[in-house]
Amino acid sequence: MATIKRFEDLEIWLEARRLSNEIILISKNTDLNRDFKLKEQIKGSSGSVMDNIAEGFERNGNAEFRQFLSIAKGSAGESRSQLYRVFDNEYITQERLTVLVSEYEKLSIKIHNFITYLNKKDFKGTKFIDS
Repeated sequence: MATIKRFEDLEIWLEARRLSNEIILISKNTDLNRDFKLKEQIKGSSGSVMDNIAEGFERNGNAEFRQFLSIAKGSAGESRSQLYRVFDNEYITQERLTVLVSEYEKLSIKIHNFITYLNKKDFKGTKFIDS
């Protein structure tokens, strides 16, 4: 695997950002924009996925990165659950729900696979390298 120097280069972060932007568009372009609490909850959880990937990466420690990836994966599940509420309140169609739930499931799998990869590495992180 190539060395990644910036979280912005991580495929999982890019996908989390794309999905967060999808949620923002839904919150702007549907009646969800009037459901303040649900709108803010789903925007928060979808943003939390990308933010926790970034924060974990910037900690420069493998163990901390895995911990934040686990939190990001949890936030992806939270976003999926909230999508069902968005659907149940008739803000999106069944088709849109199915697509977004599938995309969040795929992202969760990618995050899980990345955690598994990091678990197999002995590298602790750059903060543990003596300067």
